Amino acid sequence: MSGRIARVAAGVRSVGRGKGAPADRLQFAYAALALSTLALVALGLVMVFSATSVRSALASGDEYAFLRRQGIYVAAGLVLMWILARTRYDRLRHLIGPLLVGSVGLLVAVLIVAEPVNGAKRWFSWGSFGLQPSELAKLALVLWVALYLSRRPAPRTLGQLMRPIGWIVALLVGLIFLEPDLGTTLAIFAIVCALLLVSGTPVRLLAFVSGVAAAGVFVAIWLEPYRRERFFSFLDPWADPEGAGFQSVQALVAVGSGGWLGRGIGESVQKVHYLPEATTDMIFAVIAEELGLVGSLATISLYAVFGWAGYTIALRCADPLGKRMAVGLTTLVLSTATLNLSAVLGLAPLTGVPLPFISFGGSHLLTSLAAVGIVLNIARSDVRQASSAVSDSGRGNGRSRAAGAGRRRVAQPARRVRPVRGVA
Repeated sequence: MSGRIARVAAGVRSVGRGKGAPADRLQFAYAALALSTLALVALGLVMVFSATSVRSALASGDEYAFLRRQGIYVAAGLVLMWILARTRYDRLRHLIGPLLVGSVGLLVAVLIVAEPVNGAKRWFSWGSFGLQPSELAKLALVLWVALYLSRRPAPRTLGQLMRPIGWIVALLVGLIFLEPDLGTTLAIFAIVCALLLVSGTPVRLLAFVSGVAAAGVFVAIWLEPYRRERFFSFLDPWADPEGAGFQSVQALVAVGSGGWLGRGIGESVQKVHYLPEATTDMIFAVIAEELGLVGSLATISLYAVFGWAGYTIALRCADPLGKRMAVGLTTLVLSTATLNLSAVLGLAPLTGVPLPFISFGGSHLLTSLAAVGIVLNIARSDVRQASSAVSDSGRGNGRSRAAGAGRRRVAQPARRVRPVRGVA
């Protein structure tokens, strides 16, 4: 009886707030996440063509070569996002273990058989296409940590944190660090901290682990000459503008040259001869030069909308697995975007991470769109549950009222008493 009263009361409260309010908010977040993603992908296609058309025309006579490759990546990524948005996210739990083991195997293999590119072994290459295992490892780790924390209490001591989350993270980070790829390791650390925080791990423990990790990063920077040069060039890029600080200086020149409205699409000067990695790590500098401050702020605003939508879906998700997946996958995109934007704007050392949805390349685009597809499915599931709960509570109220009416006593007309004959 008390359970029925509680359900009826909940239904009354939901009706009082507006019958479809919870579902409407989730639908708005769903639309915001999908539209911001599509807008960033469209911007990426435009900027990849702008950043590569001249170089591609001079090299091969085909100014659309890079655009066609990126278009293939985009088409495949959108199909993957569509499939995952319509596949129940809880069914993925059976694939998470094999995905994690497979990503570890690929990380080992890339260190053994891959050809170095710019001094790093990060990619498997097949002609014009390639695969970056660290991007797959990020996605696999997010899903595995989310699944683990949804089934067990959050770690509250260092020993609990290390068994097994700490050792798994250390294994993946160690393999990625050997490539070397410091930017991806920093993104992984941010993702895992976000998952632990939302699961209830004490802040003091996370602060301690962060301090130890920061000390490890500084040791790694100091022991490797090229990292040390990058770090000191970040502190003062103008001290060696033709050497270690060249990329940072050229990025800042491109950003400053854009002014308020930019030079116009395709009119960047820095991308032709001066700006290294204009299609990948430094593509935001091309955006700033060609679209100006207005275009730069619009791009950053799209990431802000993406983050608001993703975290809103996570906060409104009642399922522990869905909540943690949404937090981890949203952080996966935002942490990478923050590292890239900070490096281009001179707020952090160069780390070599791409700008999600915009930079040229297939691995990061496919994993990012896959992450969006899973979060969209979480939102769809919550919308259905919210709508079902509201309709069930409404039917419950109607049945309660009908039952009350059926039990209500009906007033009978007063009977007239006849006087007994012979009695005064």
